[in-house]
Amino acid sequence: MEFDVVDLSRLQFAMTALYHFLFVPLTLGLSVLLATMETVYVITGREVWKRMVKFWGTLFGINFVLGVATGLTMEFQFGMNWAYFSQYVGDVFGAPLAIEGLMAFFLEATFVGLFFFGWDRMSRRQHLAATWAVAIGTNLSALWILIANGWMQHPVGATFNPDTMRMEVTSFYDVLFNPVAQAKFVHTVSAGYVTATMFVLGISAWYMLRGRHLEIAKRSMAVASAFGFASALSVVVLGDESGYEANLNQKMKLAAIEAMWETEPAPASFNVVAWPDMEKRENLFAIEVPYVMGLIATRSLDTVIPGIKELVAQSKDRIHEGVIAWDALQKIRANPQGAGDDVRETFKKHSGSLGYAYLLLPFTDNPMEATPEQIDEAAWSSVPNVFPMFYSFRIMVACGFYFILATAVFFYYSSAGRLDFVREKRRWLLHVAVLSIPLPWIACEMGWIVAEYGRQPWIIESMLPTSAGVSSLSIVEILLTLTGFVVLYSTLLVIEVALMIKYIKIGPDDGDVHDQGLAAAARPVAGPAQIPAE
Repeated sequence: MEFDVVDLSRLQFAMTALYHFLFVPLTLGLSVLLATMETVYVITGREVWKRMVKFWGTLFGINFVLGVATGLTMEFQFGMNWAYFSQYVGDVFGAPLAIEGLMAFFLEATFVGLFFFGWDRMSRRQHLAATWAVAIGTNLSALWILIANGWMQHPVGATFNPDTMRMEVTSFYDVLFNPVAQAKFVHTVSAGYVTATMFVLGISAWYMLRGRHLEIAKRSMAVASAFGFASALSVVVLGDESGYEANLNQKMKLAAIEAMWETEPAPASFNVVAWPDMEKRENLFAIEVPYVMGLIATRSLDTVIPGIKELVAQSKDRIHEGVIAWDALQKIRANPQGAGDDVRETFKKHSGSLGYAYLLLPFTDNPMEATPEQIDEAAWSSVPNVFPMFYSFRIMVACGFYFILATAVFFYYSSAGRLDFVREKRRWLLHVAVLSIPLPWIACEMGWIVAEYGRQPWIIESMLPTSAGVSSLSIVEILLTLTGFVVLYSTLLVIEVALMIKYIKIGPDDGDVHDQGLAAAARPVAGPAQIPAE
């Protein structure tokens, strides 16, 4: 397989982003769970809740450090691999990323120190305030990052200046309250809450299988299952909102997710299973459910969802219009002072399609001289690879519904006070919970593949193709940094997993001797799926 600078730059950013997001969702969810558990401790004064907070806080701290270490390098990649993109969006991205660093990250990092070292130096309420500050800072960090990312999916509140060749903010309010960004934020943090839930449920289930730390395990399971059930429901509901926004603003992404090649009469059917073929531009087979897609994506019975082929035809029209804007832009750049009002008016009229002219650059050096065949190729390049889109989305959705079922089951048993019954008579449920620990990460990564791979070939939807945003680097330079990142991040991942396993095996403080003796007496014979304690 041959790679060019664009492919390798995309691969490097994708690898570092996917590695980084192994740590982010657990940080988001555990921070809120810690604050919830400590709130119960402050209200009740029972030491068992304090021991719970300290134990889960240790795992949170390990994950937090690794998340910071993998996240810092990502922002440097904007300047390293995506120089023109950084110059193009600097006016828009500057404010959200600066606010994230100054308000969210420093708030989070400062109070993390108080959380770990302030137990004996602060009152209960003061320490609780610090813990909630960590949770709020963590979630605010996600907010500002997703505002920036949401703008890339749906650029609003900014306009392109042909004299500076930059996007310039016209309404920070529109950037801040971008509906795509807000939908992505609530969906992403809810996914983080589910990740932490399944993590706590799985580890608590392992302790119950081993008969260790039963009081802490049962309380942790009760809190996590209630929190997770609400979060899992939210993920599905908010995911539906994201799909609705995609139908409004990213129709090609939605068509690719559903492998919908042809426009169907409203309401469109939903492909449960299909085998998309990019070369033949059709599905080799598909199992459909009538009307469902139209109802989900449009929330109506009469709104038509355009298929991929119709959207490609629309892209051809946008390319022709974009070429007119391209010609006017070259005249403005060649003579900024002498370009007449008619040239600037022409550019202003067609500037909304300028990005489509950039789609021609991989096929011709001069969009003004593009042949019909090149225009056709450029139009079809606006279609992301349908097969990975189709199945990434379905893996994510299947996991989402499974999380609802799993958290509902444990919420029922914990709220009914029947967790001892589960430990004695329904042990298979505990084994399932342990085995389910990796699933939220799989779902989260699939979600990011849908979100980011699905807007290709655009780095900024309908405005700037990914191929136009890269830096002038050699393939060797990118390969070296890509290899370095993969080796470094893989090492960090191994370190985190090893530290997590170490402290999970050590377990929480059980308190007085009576509690330890009770746990030892309740310990069952080790089963085949149990992790050794030593």
